[in-house]
Amino acid sequence: MACVERNNKIMFDLVRQPGNTFCADCGVPDPDWASYTLGIFVCLNCSGIHRNLPAVSRMKSIRLDHWDDSLVEFMQERGNTVAKAIFEKCVPAFFYQPLQKDCMVLKDQWIRAKYERREFTGENELFKQAYCSELFESTLWKKGKDNKQFLKRIFQLSQKDFTLRYFIKEDSKLPKVIISMKDLNAVFQPEKIGHNHGLQISYVHGERTRNLFVYHEKGQVIVSLFNAIRATRLAYLQRKHPTLRDNDLIPQLTRYCLKEGYMEKTGPTHREPFKKRWFTLCSMNRKLLYSKNPLDATELGAVFIGTESHSYSASESIGRSSRGGRWNCGIMLQTPDRQYVFMCEQHQEQKEWLEAFRKIISQPMTPEDYANEANMRRGK
Repeated sequence: MACVERNNKIMFDLVRQPGNTFCADCGVPDPDWASYTLGIFVCLNCSGIHRNLPAVSRMKSIRLDHWDDSLVEFMQERGNTVAKAIFEKCVPAFFYQPLQKDCMVLKDQWIRAKYERREFTGENELFKQAYCSELFESTLWKKGKDNKQFLKRIFQLSQKDFTLRYFIKEDSKLPKVIISMKDLNAVFQPEKIGHNHGLQISYVHGERTRNLFVYHEKGQVIVSLFNAIRATRLAYLQRKHPTLRDNDLIPQLTRYCLKEGYMEKTGPTHREPFKKRWFTLCSMNRKLLYSKNPLDATELGAVFIGTESHSYSASESIGRSSRGGRWNCGIMLQTPDRQYVFMCEQHQEQKEWLEAFRKIISQPMTPEDYANEANMRRGK
């Protein structure tokens, strides 16, 4: 019993040491599980993924399980810092390293890539070469533009001309669409798409944002495509901005929305009926996009959001929706050209939208932001 208590105390001390205080895989603080075959400390969620890899990882609870002397000695020799130097030795700059908030397929494939396939140990360069190959091809299920049916489509990603193409049939000579890396963005949206591996690919077509909703049954296939897109985006940005470092370009590879959800919207005179719309707010391009439904292929419209010094502001709107609307938690978004009025269903949603608007308004604009603002105002 004394030996068990001693070993448990050693494990408690180990998990408090620098490097071990955060999950080795997703970075969440205070991990309480450990892989005694890899020598790492992980959180409860990541421990569940490790249990699916019994050939490479075996789990024990730091608090609930007994630890033999040999296992404790191995954990003392390893730990997260030593394991990171082994299993994350050669992680490519473009490869997405998920956090706690990310979807399960990203975390699952990150863990499998590190420990099961050993992609980043430096033993095999073929994995990196595959992500960065001149032509990366994948067959995906894609949602139809005007219906809910998903159909198989062939996608080709090219680092030669920095494009993503998709073809309706295997023998199609011409692609249905050619998407430039300049305007492409890919983010996982499993809840929105209704599939654990759902990926949303957005791009600018004319003056509108177009959305493709795709998935693949195998997590490795869809995550590999996602990272190949990031690799191609990085190569494109390196060509476009040769003086910038990779650290400056990496945040631009994937643009996550700051806030998404339904609000009610009225027209420019404020006398039009309120209509329920799906809104997406992106901080990187400072745009508020809206559509009728979350899975619409094309946005209905967009609002550019500048800074306070350029006459942009967001405030709570007093008063109830009386023109066909059902919601009463109002927001007023002021731009140089127009005053927008939105209605939220709950006060908490109103608060979150106001915080998101004000966060963007407080951020200084870049030269590219000024160009985007001018283009949008000219297009109206």
